[in-house]
Amino acid sequence: MNSKASSLLTRLLAVSFLSLIVLLVAIILGLAMGSTESSINEIFQSLLGKGTEGSMLTAIIWQIRFPRVLLAALVGATLSLGGLVFQALLRNPLAEPYILGISGGSAIGAIIGILIGWSRFPGVTLSAFAGSMTTLLIVLIMSTGRTILKKDSLLLSGVMINAFCSAIIMFLISMTQDAKLHNIMFWLMGDLSMADIEQVGILAAMLLPGFILLFWLSHSMNLLLMGKEMAQSMGVNIKAVTVTLLLSTSFMVSATVSHCGPLGFVGLVIPHLLRLILGPDHRILVPACILGGSAYMVICDLLARILPQHGEMPAGVVTALIGAPLFIFLLKRARR
Repeated sequence: MNSKASSLLTRLLAVSFLSLIVLLVAIILGLAMGSTESSINEIFQSLLGKGTEGSMLTAIIWQIRFPRVLLAALVGATLSLGGLVFQALLRNPLAEPYILGISGGSAIGAIIGILIGWSRFPGVTLSAFAGSMTTLLIVLIMSTGRTILKKDSLLLSGVMINAFCSAIIMFLISMTQDAKLHNIMFWLMGDLSMADIEQVGILAAMLLPGFILLFWLSHSMNLLLMGKEMAQSMGVNIKAVTVTLLLSTSFMVSATVSHCGPLGFVGLVIPHLLRLILGPDHRILVPACILGGSAYMVICDLLARILPQHGEMPAGVVTALIGAPLFIFLLKRARR
């Protein structure tokens, strides 16, 4: 192993180790904190498996909070990784699944699946994927299609389609007359409260191959950032890599949307922050986004649970409160 590869491996392991520590701290906080008033000793006894068997606190931690924390981690990893991929493809720090309309298209498909009465998996997941692919196709056609790497036209097309998706979603909700309406409204704001350990396991099985694939293509993303001609001269099949990245990312985002609704700006905040800290190498950024995005979403969901005095707010409210000002800041900086 040459010195360059050895240095990359050392850096990759160091970044992954530190990110994993941050994620573990976030998970422990997510499990330990909530509306239930308990002593620190009782909480840690329950976390270590030494709590009173059948106690209320143990049930809350392992049957309610644990699936929710796992779901938040998977969603955060997927959305931050999705943002990283779109930013690499478009060479634009403002790109992410929510802004480009991919999440909106997934939401339309998922709502149709919910109203029809399909099960969350595979029915709602597949309808969400169909919605995201339809949206992606429309965005690509609107951006004129000579190249799917043309950043400005694709971003503007995505923003327009996202607005149109919002109108369709409101139309579908206005046509709904049954008890599903409230659930859909809460779900649209990014709701993690319905986490179920079995569904979380299915989602993990769907997402893990995508994580591995995107890490495998991380060097190709580095070359894409250097420009189309340079990437081709380095042996990258531009069309195959781009289509693979778009399809895999859209499927992963659709799977998360079908479980918890569209969560905005996660794919904007984490990749941008990590790129400032770690640099542009996607071989480092992909695992960092997986672990860092997981920790970020777990903390956002924790804030959504503990900030209101009564009840809780959707996690999407917290991500929007953090992400929207950052989007405005980046937009102003990009125009200078």
